[in-house]
Amino acid sequence: QVQLVESGGGSVQAGGSLRLSCADSGRTLSTYAMGWFRQAPGKEREFVAATSRGDSTTYYSDSVKGRFTISRDSAKNTVYLQMNSLKPEDTAVYYCAALIIAYISRRASEYDYWGQGTQVTVSS
Repeated sequence: QVQLVESGGGSVQAGGSLRLSCADSGRTLSTYAMGWFRQAPGKEREFVAATSRGDSTTYYSDSVKGRFTISRDSAKNTVYLQMNSLKPEDTAVYYCAALIIAYISRRASEYDYWGQGTQVTVSS
């Protein structure tokens, strides 16, 4: 069973940075494609970033491209989301997710396991 745990959320002023982490203490994440999604109050969950198995391919939403970076440290069994130049519209609960079968995806419905989420609040 995959158990994902996010950390690193918090409150920051616009223009600031945060780094989110996603770890699975029980298994290795290196064999899975991984994604980050977010959900703001009253809105649907939306795709943020994804990395394929082997990390040869990465996807980003247009709203975060150039500001956010997804990466993986297999030795630490952790996936990261580095978020720079944060904007108030980035405020949301951020979730990491693991994709077991497919190579990579932007679709939340295709992901098999989810973390509990971590709150990111960006003030203007």
